[in-house]
Amino acid sequence: MKALRCKQFGPPETLVLEEVDTPPVGPDQVLIDMRAAAVNFPDSLIIQDKYQLKPELPFSPGGELAGTVAAVGENVTRVRPGDDVIAFTGYGAFAEQVVAGADRVMPKPAGLDYVTASACVMTYGTSYHALADRAGLAAGESLLVLGASGGVGLAAIEIGKALGAHVIAAASSEARLAICREHGADETINYASTDLKQALKDLTGGAGVDVVYDPVGGAATEAALRGTAWRGRLLVIGFASGDIPKPPLNLALLKGASIIGVFWGSFVQREPEANAKQLETVFEWIREGRLRPHIGGVYPLARGGEAIAALANREVSGKLVITPDTD
Repeated sequence: MKALRCKQFGPPETLVLEEVDTPPVGPDQVLIDMRAAAVNFPDSLIIQDKYQLKPELPFSPGGELAGTVAAVGENVTRVRPGDDVIAFTGYGAFAEQVVAGADRVMPKPAGLDYVTASACVMTYGTSYHALADRAGLAAGESLLVLGASGGVGLAAIEIGKALGAHVIAAASSEARLAICREHGADETINYASTDLKQALKDLTGGAGVDVVYDPVGGAATEAALRGTAWRGRLLVIGFASGDIPKPPLNLALLKGASIIGVFWGSFVQREPEANAKQLETVFEWIREGRLRPHIGGVYPLARGGEAIAALANREVSGKLVITPDTD
């Protein structure tokens, strides 16, 4: 089978497409024929040895996929060969065949195509866990989404609206903000041309926002924290800007605010039953049309490095997906 491999740590252009053996299937594992695998920001970090998860070389990046079960281990009863499934793997998904632990495999919802199904779990799982669980976002509250046109950002807009919040989307261009409005944003801020703190003050009548969803980091974090309301909550999702911020903690003190870390991958490992229940809600909302995954592009496996680079450079909106086609 063919796999996109990281054989030395480095940028996406160092990835190599090569022929490898089909991986063995352990007693508690599932072998999946990959039909589509989504690209996520951690993929750009893991191949540079800059992520919490550190697989041994060589390995394939790719943390989530949709496909068809090819084989199952002797202890696996939840799925069987021929079943269409979704899996979240951490790494390894950018290959024609992928092994996943049975506890990380779930049936693909009927009526959902492979490309869309592959792009649901990490973005919507992260955003639902962050907003509903960690922040306790309530109907009538205000939500600021930074980096709002990206995969997790658009998911956060849609989930925020589904929870009844007033959503303010912040992004760096008018074209990206237009996409945010298409996905339900009530108001928008172009933080490339507007002072974020002042814009939040103007939009909220000086009250500030209740919850900030921050997958960006950098200078935007402190500006957003300064623009929170009393008892506001800043959700730390990631650092797409490449800059881990160090906001003055007196801001949290003065506002009675909370800075809340969100590490969905660890949540999945530590609380699998809670995660499964949250994902049930996510897929129900997708079936109802309340959530609409936005696919920004589809790449063949041979060009998977280009897809990772495009996402890392923030050149696209929504999710990018890789298919097993090699050209």
